Amino acid sequence: MADIADPGGKRVTAKILLVEDNEMNRDMLSRRLIRRGYEVVMAEDGQAGVELALSEAPDLILMDMSLPVMDGWDATRKIKSDTSIGTTPVIALTAHAMAEDREKALAAGCDDYDTKPVELPRLLEKMERLLGTSSG
Repeated sequence: MADIADPGGKRVTAKILLVEDNEMNRDMLSRRLIRRGYEVVMAEDGQAGVELALSEAPDLILMDMSLPVMDGWDATRKIKSDTSIGTTPVIALTAHAMAEDREKALAAGCDDYDTKPVELPRLLEKMERLLGTSSG
């Protein structure tokens, strides 16, 4: 499920950058993603998230929006403005479930939006759509 095809047709594991400051959320979500075959790298704040996005070149970023040092909106804007990583899909993860929060995340450059607590089947569907994979 977590495989993507490289240009040579070989299957490779998708690398996910999880930017989440809450240790319990980070641990729970990373373990569930790893169990499904994803490679997961993690950052605890927005600045570290931007730095890891540049150094690790993930296939997809899961971005908490309420982060220390640099919030998820600013981190996403920085990532999306960088030509080397700007096309990397970003899914906003937030406990803020109001319509204006979704619009704010999309305006910052997020490709999709999901609310906390995370419902894994719904999140995986969004991830697979953005990665161009399917669970079938």
